[in-house]
Amino acid sequence: MTFSILVRDPQTGALGAAVASRFFAVGALCIHVEGGVGALATQALVNPMYAVHAMPRLRAGEAPEDILAALVGPDPGILQRQFHIVDARGRIAQHSGPDCVGWAGHVRGVDVSVAGNMLAGPAVVQATLDGFHAATGSLAERLISALEAGEAAGGDKRGKQGAGLKICTADPYPDLDIRADDHPDPLAELRRLHRVSLERFAVFRRHLAGSTNPWGTLDREVINAAVERDGIPAS
Repeated sequence: MTFSILVRDPQTGALGAAVASRFFAVGALCIHVEGGVGALATQALVNPMYAVHAMPRLRAGEAPEDILAALVGPDPGILQRQFHIVDARGRIAQHSGPDCVGWAGHVRGVDVSVAGNMLAGPAVVQATLDGFHAATGSLAERLISALEAGEAAGGDKRGKQGAGLKICTADPYPDLDIRADDHPDPLAELRRLHRVSLERFAVFRRHLAGSTNPWGTLDREVINAAVERDGIPAS
Protein backbone atom coordinates (compact mmCIF):
# COMPACT_ATOMS: atom_id res chain seq x y z
CA MET A 1 0.00 0.00 0.00
CA THR A 2 3.01 2.24 0.32
CA PHE A 3 6.46 3.32 -0.74
CA SER A 4 8.90 4.79 1.75
CA ILE A 5 12.47 6.00 1.97
CA LEU A 6 14.76 5.99 5.01
CA VAL A 7 18.02 7.94 5.06
CA ARG A 8 20.98 8.82 7.21
CA ASP A 9 22.82 12.04 6.39
CA PRO A 10 26.53 11.24 6.87
CA GLN A 11 27.44 14.93 7.19
CA THR A 12 25.03 15.84 9.98
CA GLY A 13 23.99 12.47 11.40
CA ALA A 14 20.36 13.40 10.78
CA LEU A 15 17.93 10.54 10.20
CA GLY A 16 14.87 10.92 8.00
CA ALA A 17 11.92 9.00 6.66
CA ALA A 18 9.27 9.83 4.10
CA VAL A 19 6.30 7.84 2.84
CA ALA A 20 3.48 8.09 0.30
CA SER A 21 0.43 5.89 -0.18
CA ARG A 22 -3.19 5.53 -1.20
CA PHE A 23 -3.93 5.14 2.50
CA PHE A 24 -5.29 7.53 5.11
CA ALA A 25 -2.74 9.03 7.55
CA VAL A 26 0.04 6.75 6.33
CA GLY A 27 2.66 8.89 8.06
CA ALA A 28 1.10 8.23 11.45
CA LEU A 29 1.50 4.45 11.31
CA CYS A 30 4.35 3.58 9.00
CA ILE A 31 7.41 5.75 9.65
CA HIS A 32 9.29 6.14 12.92
CA VAL A 33 12.49 8.13 13.55
CA GLU A 34 14.58 8.89 16.62
CA GLY A 35 17.66 11.10 16.60
CA GLY A 36 20.93 9.25 17.13
CA VAL A 37 19.06 5.93 17.01
CA GLY A 38 17.46 5.03 13.69
CA ALA A 39 14.65 5.31 11.18
CA LEU A 40 12.28 2.53 10.21
CA ALA A 41 9.11 1.84 8.28
CA THR A 42 6.55 -0.92 8.72
CA GLN A 43 4.18 -1.32 5.80
CA ALA A 44 2.21 -3.72 3.56
CA LEU A 45 0.14 -5.50 6.24
CA VAL A 46 1.42 -3.01 8.83
CA ASN A 47 2.62 -4.24 12.21
CA PRO A 48 2.97 -1.08 14.34
CA MET A 49 4.51 -3.12 17.17
CA TYR A 50 7.67 -3.53 15.11
CA ALA A 51 8.54 0.10 15.87
CA VAL A 52 7.64 -0.27 19.56
CA HIS A 53 10.02 -3.20 19.94
CA ALA A 54 12.73 -2.10 17.49
CA MET A 55 13.56 1.34 18.86
CA PRO A 56 14.79 0.19 22.30
CA ARG A 57 17.00 -2.41 20.61
CA LEU A 58 18.39 0.22 18.23
CA ARG A 59 19.12 2.46 21.22
CA ALA A 60 21.11 -0.40 22.70
CA GLY A 61 23.22 -0.63 19.53
CA GLU A 62 21.85 -3.91 18.22
CA ALA A 63 22.37 -4.46 14.49
CA PRO A 64 19.33 -3.79 12.28
CA GLU A 65 19.61 -7.22 10.64
CA ASP A 66 19.38 -8.90 14.03
CA ILE A 67 16.45 -6.74 15.10
CA LEU A 68 14.56 -7.38 11.90
CA ALA A 69 15.11 -11.14 12.13
CA ALA A 70 14.02 -11.20 15.78
CA LEU A 71 10.79 -9.33 15.06
CA VAL A 72 9.79 -10.67 11.67
CA GLY A 73 10.94 -14.27 12.17
CA PRO A 74 8.31 -15.36 14.72
CA ASP A 75 5.53 -13.20 13.26
CA PRO A 76 2.81 -15.43 11.72
CA GLY A 77 2.19 -12.58 9.27
CA ILE A 78 5.79 -12.64 8.01
CA LEU A 79 4.77 -13.36 4.41
CA GLN A 80 2.63 -10.21 4.28
CA ARG A 81 4.91 -7.81 6.12
CA GLN A 82 7.32 -5.23 4.73
CA PHE A 83 9.85 -3.75 7.13
CA HIS A 84 13.07 -1.81 6.72
CA ILE A 85 15.51 -0.07 9.04
CA VAL A 86 18.43 2.36 8.83
CA ASP A 87 20.37 2.92 12.05
CA ALA A 88 22.54 5.82 13.19
CA ARG A 89 25.62 4.12 11.73
CA GLY A 90 24.00 3.70 8.32
CA ARG A 91 23.44 -0.04 8.67
CA ILE A 92 20.40 -1.28 6.75
CA ALA A 93 18.01 -4.22 7.07
CA GLN A 94 15.12 -4.94 4.68
CA HIS A 95 12.29 -7.46 4.42
CA SER A 96 9.56 -7.77 1.81
CA GLY A 97 7.33 -10.80 2.35
CA PRO A 98 6.49 -12.82 -0.77
CA ASP A 99 2.75 -12.42 -0.14
CA CYS A 100 2.84 -8.61 -0.07
CA VAL A 101 0.52 -7.28 -2.77
CA GLY A 102 2.51 -6.76 -5.95
CA TRP A 103 4.52 -5.12 -7.07
CA ALA A 104 6.51 -5.28 -3.85
CA GLY A 105 10.22 -5.11 -3.13
CA HIS A 106 13.10 -2.97 -1.94
CA VAL A 107 16.39 -1.40 -3.01
CA ARG A 108 19.23 0.26 -1.12
CA GLY A 109 22.16 2.61 -1.47
CA VAL A 110 24.75 3.88 0.97
CA ASP A 111 22.79 5.26 3.95
CA VAL A 112 19.51 4.95 2.02
CA SER A 113 16.78 2.30 2.01
CA VAL A 114 13.64 2.28 -0.16
CA ALA A 115 10.78 -0.22 -0.01
CA GLY A 116 7.29 -0.40 -1.44
CA ASN A 117 4.29 -2.57 -2.15
CA MET A 118 1.08 -2.28 -4.17
CA LEU A 119 3.21 -0.32 -6.64
CA ALA A 120 2.95 0.19 -10.36
CA GLY A 121 6.24 -1.71 -10.74
CA PRO A 122 9.87 -1.98 -9.65
CA ALA A 123 10.70 1.33 -11.33
CA VAL A 124 8.99 3.11 -8.41
CA VAL A 125 11.51 2.15 -5.75
CA GLN A 126 14.47 2.61 -8.08
CA ALA A 127 13.23 6.04 -9.15
CA THR A 128 12.77 6.99 -5.50
CA LEU A 129 16.35 5.99 -4.70
CA ASP A 130 17.74 7.71 -7.81
CA GLY A 131 15.61 10.78 -7.12
CA PHE A 132 17.06 11.16 -3.67
CA HIS A 133 20.63 10.94 -4.94
CA ALA A 134 19.92 13.44 -7.72
CA ALA A 135 18.11 15.97 -5.52
CA THR A 136 19.62 19.09 -4.00
CA GLY A 137 18.66 21.22 -1.04
CA SER A 138 17.92 20.33 2.55
CA LEU A 139 17.30 16.77 3.70
CA ALA A 140 13.56 17.47 3.77
CA GLU A 141 13.61 18.80 0.21
CA ARG A 142 15.60 15.78 -0.98
CA LEU A 143 13.18 13.36 0.68
CA ILE A 144 10.19 15.04 -0.93
CA SER A 145 11.97 15.04 -4.30
CA ALA A 146 12.60 11.32 -3.89
CA LEU A 147 8.91 10.63 -3.30
CA GLU A 148 8.00 12.81 -6.28
CA ALA A 149 10.34 10.77 -8.45
CA GLY A 150 8.70 7.55 -7.24
CA GLU A 151 5.27 9.01 -7.90
CA ALA A 152 6.32 10.01 -11.41
CA ALA A 153 7.38 6.38 -12.01
CA GLY A 154 3.88 5.17 -11.13
CA GLY A 155 3.75 5.27 -7.33
CA ASP A 156 1.01 3.37 -5.52
CA LYS A 157 -0.96 1.70 -8.29
CA ARG A 158 -4.25 2.61 -6.55
CA GLY A 159 -3.55 6.35 -6.57
CA LYS A 160 -2.73 9.04 -3.99
CA GLN A 161 -4.09 9.97 -0.58
CA GLY A 162 -1.55 10.37 2.21
CA ALA A 163 2.11 11.20 2.75
CA GLY A 164 4.40 11.96 5.65
CA LEU A 165 7.92 13.10 6.45
CA LYS A 166 9.90 12.97 9.68
CA ILE A 167 13.47 14.14 10.39
CA CYS A 168 15.45 13.91 13.64
CA THR A 169 19.02 14.98 14.31
CA ALA A 170 20.15 14.85 17.93
CA ASP A 171 16.92 14.47 19.87
CA PRO A 172 14.32 11.75 20.40
CA TYR A 173 11.64 14.15 19.14
CA PRO A 174 11.68 15.42 15.55
CA ASP A 175 13.17 18.48 13.94
CA LEU A 176 10.30 18.27 11.45
CA ASP A 177 7.22 16.02 11.41
CA ILE A 178 4.64 16.84 8.73
CA ARG A 179 1.82 14.84 7.21
CA ALA A 180 -0.86 15.10 4.56
CA ASP A 181 -3.39 12.60 5.86
CA ASP A 182 -6.11 12.88 3.20
CA HIS A 183 -5.27 15.08 0.24
CA PRO A 184 -5.74 14.89 -3.55
CA ASP A 185 -2.05 15.79 -4.03
CA PRO A 186 -0.29 14.80 -0.81
CA LEU A 187 3.25 15.40 -2.04
CA ALA A 188 2.42 18.94 -3.11
CA GLU A 189 0.90 19.42 0.34
CA LEU A 190 4.11 18.16 1.98
CA ARG A 191 6.06 20.74 -0.01
CA ARG A 192 3.67 23.46 1.10
CA LEU A 193 3.90 22.42 4.75
CA HIS A 194 7.68 22.35 4.55
CA ARG A 195 7.72 25.90 3.16
CA VAL A 196 5.43 27.04 5.98
CA SER A 197 7.72 25.42 8.54
CA LEU A 198 10.58 27.64 7.38
CA GLU A 199 8.71 30.86 8.20
CA ARG A 200 8.89 30.40 11.97
CA PHE A 201 8.79 26.80 13.17
CA ALA A 202 12.21 25.72 11.90
CA VAL A 203 13.88 28.60 13.73
CA PHE A 204 11.80 28.16 16.89
CA ARG A 205 12.64 24.45 16.90
CA ARG A 206 16.36 25.23 17.17
CA HIS A 207 15.73 27.02 20.46
CA LEU A 208 13.80 24.22 22.17
CA ALA A 209 15.21 22.04 24.92
CA GLY A 210 17.19 19.10 23.61
CA SER A 211 20.18 16.86 24.11
CA THR A 212 22.69 19.70 23.67
CA ASN A 213 20.70 22.32 25.62
CA PRO A 214 18.54 20.76 28.34
CA TRP A 215 16.44 23.88 28.99
CA GLY A 216 16.41 25.54 25.58
CA THR A 217 16.41 29.28 25.01
CA LEU A 218 14.34 31.01 27.68
CA ASP A 219 14.61 34.60 26.42
CA ARG A 220 11.70 35.23 24.07
CA GLU A 221 13.41 38.30 22.62
CA VAL A 222 16.31 36.14 21.49
CA ILE A 223 13.89 33.68 19.89
CA ASN A 224 11.87 36.40 18.17
CA ALA A 225 15.02 38.08 16.88
CA ALA A 226 16.21 34.77 15.43
CA VAL A 227 12.86 34.21 13.72
CA GLU A 228 12.96 37.73 12.29
CA ARG A 229 16.53 37.20 11.06
CA ASP A 230 16.41 33.59 9.85
CA GLY A 231 12.79 32.86 9.02
CA ILE A 232 12.05 32.44 5.32
CA PRO A 233 8.75 34.06 4.29
CA ALA A 234 6.43 32.00 2.14
CA SER A 235 6.86 32.81 -1.54
